[in-house]
Amino acid sequence: MNKALSSSDLLAKKYKLFDFTDDFLAAFDRPEKTGTWFVYGNSGNGKTNFLLQLIKELAKTERVLYNSLEEGDAHTMQKAWMDNNMQDCGRRVQLICETMEELKDRLRKRQSPNVIVVDSFQYTWMNFKEYMALKNEFKNKLFIYNSQCEGKSPMGKTAMKVMYDASLKIWIEGFKAFSKGRYIGKNGGEYVIWDEGAEKYWGNKK
Repeated sequence: MNKALSSSDLLAKKYKLFDFTDDFLAAFDRPEKTGTWFVYGNSGNGKTNFLLQLIKELAKTERVLYNSLEEGDAHTMQKAWMDNNMQDCGRRVQLICETMEELKDRLRKRQSPNVIVVDSFQYTWMNFKEYMALKNEFKNKLFIYNSQCEGKSPMGKTAMKVMYDASLKIWIEGFKAFSKGRYIGKNGGEYVIWDEGAEKYWGNKK
């Protein structure tokens, strides 16, 4: 934004929003198509499966790059891909394993994908200044970062800052995703990743 906006200016402004459907709409409303989203949680709670389910929803309208810095194309990734029927997305979703410099070179090309999932943030080795430079260079794209955790907080000071900057913050626990950011749907911001696992985990919490 490079000029002051009046109330009428702001209210008349048009935004590009995702037309989420069903469970995603109920949990996360209709978030903006650009900026930063941040997914975080401890291992074994369904983060990768959630990311793939989210990618399938996004791929209905956008092409998505999944930069798998942590797992690459390991068998665990192949299994998660198969479990979530990612083949249904065809070439709208592509898996890569590139350094952030290589990724930037790819994104500078014409007609590059508008949604980029980076897994995990810690494997980018970016500081906050580098994160902001990436965000500012590609203002018309959406970056979704998956983050490792220490307890219930993102691992590292930079990851914590990125989480606070993100418009959509999603905490993963017990095979559920919880919206902690600026977009919360009509069900209160809760998405079930895996019914059986969530029922077992949260049932035992009672």
